[in-house]
Amino acid sequence: MLRDRNLIPLSRQHQHALALCVRLERDLASGARAPEQLTAWQTEIEQLFQSEIRYHFEAEEKLLFPVARRQAGLRIRVDELLAEHVRLRALVQQAAARSLDAAGLGRFAEILSGHIRKEERHLFEPCQTLVPADELERVGAAMEEYFQGSGMPEASCALRPRP
Repeated sequence: MLRDRNLIPLSRQHQHALALCVRLERDLASGARAPEQLTAWQTEIEQLFQSEIRYHFEAEEKLLFPVARRQAGLRIRVDELLAEHVRLRALVQQAAARSLDAAGLGRFAEILSGHIRKEERHLFEPCQTLVPADELERVGAAMEEYFQGSGMPEASCALRPRP
């Protein structure tokens, strides 16, 4: 299903995070276990979180999730996604403290990639059919305003001009 233009910024941000997960999983699969390798990955996770993921989570939690929760079929899914945000934030805090080992880094990549796929397939797609177009448009405009005022690098926002 083509992504509604109001959700495209979130989907593009997902691509950045998935790229991190793929690279991390490949590196771990090739045997990356040296302390300096683990530290470098934790630094990259912390940096991506600070420059993009935290804004992404906040936009979803403040703007998209409340609208999605009003759809009976999406309430449970939104609750699952919120719980995953909590787990991911905890793992990022561990990365910031440089306390994740290889297994913890693998867990982070697994949870984040699964979370993204769940949002894309089981939240965004249903939102596109269940949420009225005008309401989705309001969410998209609010997200654009949020991202522009957030301090998030514009390239990460991937904002598209509105007609």
